[in-house]
Amino acid sequence: MSQSLVQNYLHIIWSTKYRQHLVHPPFEADLHAYLGGICNRLECRPIKIGGFTDHVHLLCCLSKKITLIKLLEEVKCHSSKWMKTKDDSLKNFYWQDGYGAFSVSPREVDVVSNYIANQHEHHRKTDFKDEYRGILRQYGVEWDERYVWD
Repeated sequence: MSQSLVQNYLHIIWSTKYRQHLVHPPFEADLHAYLGGICNRLECRPIKIGGFTDHVHLLCCLSKKITLIKLLEEVKCHSSKWMKTKDDSLKNFYWQDGYGAFSVSPREVDVVSNYIANQHEHHRKTDFKDEYRGILRQYGVEWDERYVWD
């Protein structure tokens, strides 16, 4: 085959270090736009970016030219540095070391996109830890509670 054809949809989730509530409304939309810009630069088409005060959900189409870990390194490193410039209260802004990444069927892209769009409503009832545990269960991922949170 002379072409490399790839369509990998990923739902990626990560939180702030120690799940600190640092993604405040005045910075949230700009942060999501900045994350989308990094994704675009890396040819990983962002579909939906959302989250809450302590975490981010990113739905994107992973480029055939980059590994998942490289995408996360770039997104987390550059956005963390960028957030620190937004306000003195964010000088200690860091993302957690880990992340969750889950494949999404093309038929489920709209479902996941809507889920991400409704994060503020969702988190009126559920905190991040419970949400994340639910997603891990949904995808059949085994985890050790001692190592999930940092």
